Amino acid sequence: MDFAFSADDEAFRARARGWLGERLEGPDAPFADLRTVPRASLSLDRRRSWERELGEGGWIGIGWREGSLTRQVVWAEEYARAQAPAPMGVIGEHLFAPTLLRHGSRAQQDRHLPGIASGREIWCQGYSEPGAGSDLAAVRTTARPDGDGWLISGQKTWTSLSRWADRCFVLARTEPGSHRHHGLSLLLLSMDQPGRVDVRPIRQLDGEAEFSEVFFDDARADEVLGEPGDGWRVAMTLLSFERGVGMLGRQIGYARELDGVLAEAVRTGAADDPVIREQLMVQWADLQVMRCNALRTLGTAEPGTAAVAKLLWGGWHQRLGELGVRVLGPSGVLAPGGFGSAEYELTETQHALLFSRADTVYGGSDQIQRNLIAERVLGLPREPRPTRAE
Repeated sequence: MDFAFSADDEAFRARARGWLGERLEGPDAPFADLRTVPRASLSLDRRRSWERELGEGGWIGIGWREGSLTRQVVWAEEYARAQAPAPMGVIGEHLFAPTLLRHGSRAQQDRHLPGIASGREIWCQGYSEPGAGSDLAAVRTTARPDGDGWLISGQKTWTSLSRWADRCFVLARTEPGSHRHHGLSLLLLSMDQPGRVDVRPIRQLDGEAEFSEVFFDDARADEVLGEPGDGWRVAMTLLSFERGVGMLGRQIGYARELDGVLAEAVRTGAADDPVIREQLMVQWADLQVMRCNALRTLGTAEPGTAAVAKLLWGGWHQRLGELGVRVLGPSGVLAPGGFGSAEYELTETQHALLFSRADTVYGGSDQIQRNLIAERVLGLPREPRPTRAE
């Protein structure tokens, strides 16, 4: 199987690498601090400036603006290789925009795509709820018609980037008495509604708070994406874009993390332990398998493809986090500064260990992914569901 890129793709790669290098590499680069300052310490203005820089360079929305799958892959790989900061507009660019092109009206596309492509309009996703995470059809947030819009009431949780987002797409139940995937709509709203939209950050194990709970109290949504009541189909379209070419870029970052663990193993002498050496080799081999699988299935719509990829990288990243702390020895479990330190700061390895605990839960838990593979790929009977109480 030939995984090589064309000459045009490689020319595009050189241009992308040069553009990123000019802005991120070296002490005089205008955005060099984005690679050295912890993300949690960067100001919102600084992160927003980077989004606008990406937009002005024409690097946002390569897939839906140029229609080139391979260029998306090249950009994702070079972005990760340059250690560029995680973009704030990822949800709007990779999830909402392609769905808007599939289900939105021309007026909606003209209204929202320019803001996303310029890096000036940040979106978040209102899907998960306290009782509806992996089981998304259990959504309880409701919305009722109000003039030419909707009033939303309910709660969403684990809402990434919601503290900084301008707008949100919300899956809500718009037909009273409807059940499961019936009677849902995907509604679009502004997050700037004081007293109606309340964002409460959730502090994570690693000390950061990129997720939040979001409470809606008659928050006004001015648009519906697709037809009212057809939200489940639109929501599933959006989720189909969740893995995408970003998985190949993610693997560049994973390779860098693995190299860091290997360097620590050599430094601490843990690499002399045959068990540690074997675990390092297994991690390396598994990473090559993930890359080949991602390339093999790129752009396909085979059932279960995304579920298999999610199972592979979620478990792999957790094992790497555990291995990283193991090679550090006893010092690996101590935060820098020791006991009583005023600041709760973690090393990169410790951060990876703690954050990776969520890898097998968010985006669909491992149990849900295995059910998808069993039912849609292997053709096994559906898991019995409890009957609804009347």
